[in-house]
Amino acid sequence: MFQSDLFAGQRVLVTGGGTGLGLAMAEQLAALGAELHLCGRRAAVLDEAAHRLRERHGAKVVPHSLDIRLPQAVETMMDTIWRDHGPLDSLVNNAAGNFISRTEDLSVGGFHAISDIVFRGTFYTTQAAGKRWIAGGRAGCVLSIVVTWVATGAPFVVPSAMSKAGVDVMTKSLAVEWGPKGIRLNAIAPGMIPTDGATARLRPGSDNQQARRAHENPTRRLGDGGDIGRLAAFLLAPQNTWINGQTITLDGGDALANGAYFTSYQDWTDADWHAARERIASADTAAKAQRGAS
Repeated sequence: MFQSDLFAGQRVLVTGGGTGLGLAMAEQLAALGAELHLCGRRAAVLDEAAHRLRERHGAKVVPHSLDIRLPQAVETMMDTIWRDHGPLDSLVNNAAGNFISRTEDLSVGGFHAISDIVFRGTFYTTQAAGKRWIAGGRAGCVLSIVVTWVATGAPFVVPSAMSKAGVDVMTKSLAVEWGPKGIRLNAIAPGMIPTDGATARLRPGSDNQQARRAHENPTRRLGDGGDIGRLAAFLLAPQNTWINGQTITLDGGDALANGAYFTSYQDWTDADWHAARERIASADTAAKAQRGAS
């Protein structure tokens, strides 16, 4: 489908690129000749991902450890890339956080833990790249990962749904504002593509859910990293200069067939929610320990 040198000479930053969907997209782009820059909070995870991509594809991969919730950290990273490696050609906004919760149980800190990454962090990276492209008179491309919930809404993940909806509107708004400057913005709204982080925080203790969701999907399967990697490469391809301001749903028709996610949690008892919080807390503790070790 793609030529092996499709992204030769192209420099791409993937936020949250060390794991999950970010790594899957980075894998596809590396296979097609891109120079990859990966950012995230866990240095050890980024280093491992960078090593993997170099070994498999011979790609140049540069990790950047930072928290995109901090605008100055984002600016410093962008300055470093532009100074030491050259201007980016594309930005993939993938970094995110999420967990299920009854909205009445959310703390202010819990709300900010999600919205500061997804809503604010995505804006910080987009603006930082965009203003440098504009100042240099360069074309650029932004691809943001949203969710099918931007169309359907979703119970029990309200901070994420609100934030992703904002990113979706940002994509459409800047596609018009920056289009005349040669900067394109598009988004992918993936359906259920299992990753360790999302499964632990969105479907805790749900060993049988994946099989059920696969059966309910019109294609009778869930997504995988190859699905989102190929679509990302297509949308970022330098030849696709007329695809702009679009959000592409990638879910096998699931949202059409089944509507919003997480509606089954409406039947949960207080005990169910308590058990879910315990499992999510365990996943968070493990992730923090990994960040500390790095």
